[in-house]
Amino acid sequence: MSTSQHQTASGRPLRVAPAWVGGARGHAAGEHLLPVREAVWIWSVRRYARVSLWALPIGAGLYGWTTLGVATPPGPVLVELAAGWLCAIAMIGLAGLLAGSRTRRSAVAGLLIGMAGFMMLLPLAALPDGAGPAGTPLSADQVHTASLVAAAVTGTGWLLLGWAVFRSKLVNPADGILLMLAAVSIGAGSYAVRPLPTVGAILLLAAGMGLAWTGSRLIPPA
Repeated sequence: MSTSQHQTASGRPLRVAPAWVGGARGHAAGEHLLPVREAVWIWSVRRYARVSLWALPIGAGLYGWTTLGVATPPGPVLVELAAGWLCAIAMIGLAGLLAGSRTRRSAVAGLLIGMAGFMMLLPLAALPDGAGPAGTPLSADQVHTASLVAAAVTGTGWLLLGWAVFRSKLVNPADGILLMLAAVSIGAGSYAVRPLPTVGAILLLAAGMGLAWTGSRLIPPA
């Protein structure tokens, strides 16, 4: 089947795009030009990062609610899981936002370490305090230690992400400071003396609102 130069096989008009996009901006011609396929991929990642940053203030709000000790209809476990899920999404989005900055290595390290902490906390979230899982040799003290280690690993991930935000010069560095301060209470876990977890949730909420607002202004929707 032969097709014309300006139509596809289905008869629709053929849209031709230039093979390269971007501009030299004072450098040698063609130095910073990107293939169209890479430009579309980068645009998709930045759009996801822009939208997913709003999951951080929502997750911080749910996390702060669990620190108050108020009874919730779905139960504290579901609220904690929802908060962790939203924060994990925000971690991925934040690392994607910083992928093109000079602190991308710290952001990727924070993402990987934070995800490892979430994976360690997930099987321990449903266990009541002072109890060990049935059918395993783990005692209640070992479960308590594992929870502290998992919380410390998660806090380390947030600490590295906060440092990456602070040093990136891409968003407000104050949000990075708030994120690093919140990482201290997150690393202490639910066993920290009150009101440290609640204060950490407030700091995480403030950092999340700042990052989401700055990210939505920094990266255009289209």
